[in-house]
Amino acid sequence: MARYIGPKSKIARRFGEPIFGADKVLSRRNFPPGQHGNNRRRKQSEYAVMLAEKQKAKYTYGVLERQFRNMFEKAAKSEGITGEVLLQNLESRLDNVVFRMGIAPTRAAARQLVGHKHIVVDGQVVNIPSYSVKPGQVVGVREKSKSLEVIEASLAGFNHSKYAWIEWDESSKSGKFLHKPEREAIPENIKEQLIVELYSK
Repeated sequence: MARYIGPKSKIARRFGEPIFGADKVLSRRNFPPGQHGNNRRRKQSEYAVMLAEKQKAKYTYGVLERQFRNMFEKAAKSEGITGEVLLQNLESRLDNVVFRMGIAPTRAAARQLVGHKHIVVDGQVVNIPSYSVKPGQVVGVREKSKSLEVIEASLAGFNHSKYAWIEWDESSKSGKFLHKPEREAIPENIKEQLIVELYSK
C-alpha cells in the first residue's frame, strides 16, 4: 500500500498548517523548513501557488500523485463543480470516513486500521483505504477489534455531532455515512479551484 512515509513536520511547516494533525514542531517553528526558511520569501508564481495547493490536498488526505490525478479526472467527468466533487470523493474514502467517525486519531492511523482488517462496511471486512463509501453504508469496528486501545482512546470524548453527514451509534461502535458532505461542511483549508486551474493548464 503506497503512502507518504517522509518527515511530516517538514511538510506541515512548508504549508504553515498542521495537516497531519497536532504538530508540536509547527507551534515552535512556524516558518518553512530549510536554510532560508525564516527569511522573507520572494513572491511565489501563480503556478507555484496552484501546485502548493494540490500538494497540500494530497498530503492532507494521504493520496499519492497518480491516485490523486485519477480522482481529479473522475471528478471532472462527474456532474457538479469539479473542485467540490473532488473534495467530496476524497471525504468518501474509507480511511477518511474512519477518521471523521473518531475511530482513529489521524488519517494515517485510520489507514492502518483499515489495512489490518479492523474495519467493516455493512458487516463485511474491507481492507482497502481508498474504498469509496456510498451514502447509506454503515462503517464500524470489527467485533474482535472493539477493545483495541488505540480505538478506545480515540473514541473517548470524541464529538460525534461535528459532522452532519455521519450518524454515529455508540453501542455498536459504527456510523452511517448519510450523504457526501457539502463543500461548506468540509473543514479542510483547501482552495480546490486552484487545483482545478492547475490541471486545466
